[in-house]
Amino acid sequence: MMDFLASVFGSSNYWFIVVRSTAPILLVTLGAVVTEQAGIKNMALEGSMLWAALTGVLASAWTGSPWIGLAAGIAAGVAIALILGLFALKLDANAVLVGIALNLLSTGGTVFVLFSITGDKGISSSLPSKVLPMVSVPLLRDIPWLGKVLSGQNLVVYLSAAAVVVIHVILNKMTIGRRIRATGENVEAARAAGIDPDRIKFFTLVISGILAGLAGCFLSMGYTSNFTSGISAGRGYVANAAQVVAGGTAVGSIFAALIFGVTDALATFLQSRGLPPELIQALPYAVTILGFVVVTLIRDKREAARKLKLFAGKDDR
Repeated sequence: MMDFLASVFGSSNYWFIVVRSTAPILLVTLGAVVTEQAGIKNMALEGSMLWAALTGVLASAWTGSPWIGLAAGIAAGVAIALILGLFALKLDANAVLVGIALNLLSTGGTVFVLFSITGDKGISSSLPSKVLPMVSVPLLRDIPWLGKVLSGQNLVVYLSAAAVVVIHVILNKMTIGRRIRATGENVEAARAAGIDPDRIKFFTLVISGILAGLAGCFLSMGYTSNFTSGISAGRGYVANAAQVVAGGTAVGSIFAALIFGVTDALATFLQSRGLPPELIQALPYAVTILGFVVVTLIRDKREAARKLKLFAGKDDR
């Protein structure tokens, strides 16, 4: 087994799959980070991905253009995020419950819409949908080993890397980022400072919808070449756990998403070892949840130590 793992982790093909598997979870984790910083939890990321995946496939099949499919998929992802915002911010409903309801509606709704339009049951096999292009990066592709890992990936993989930079700049270098954090820390204080909390939260929901839309389109137009029932496979839920591991930062999202990507790719290779398929499929999610638990325990311990030190300082005085 050790020889097998050594051969897997030393393979450029394995790390190529790791990068590919990391991209969609990285995108939705960034979306979860942005909304969490504004004080609203976007539990509807799963639904945004599902509708984006289906809409992208349908639009690309009807128009013959993957770019129109991508734009339509992103629009669908944003629409779900805005519906969450409407209920949670304007109608004062619980954001988590609304998000879960939208996810459940999306799980069955996408299958129903696919069947109603095409007659396909669970997979868009009859649609001539398009796929987003692979990109061969000049210079990078010529680097031994590394070129095989990073070059030749789908376009969305590179967009996910760019998204990390964009979200980092928005949260840390721009005025809107300070307003987002102020809204998340104290809504009343933000309102007193002239910030419209609802406007800020809608803004972050739109960003998360765009990112989830990209991830959904990648799953059906890059990771695979068609829409299948439940194609998001719980990634939206995992993203809300991964954003805790990320510590609310864009850069931290890379490491949180890599936990999922590494184990997801490993699960692909473990299928040849005769392990129960149910165990293999659960591995990426179990490891991500374990990472969430470990990070939470470490943070709680540090917070307890900080409070103890603070109280000790007061007693000394």
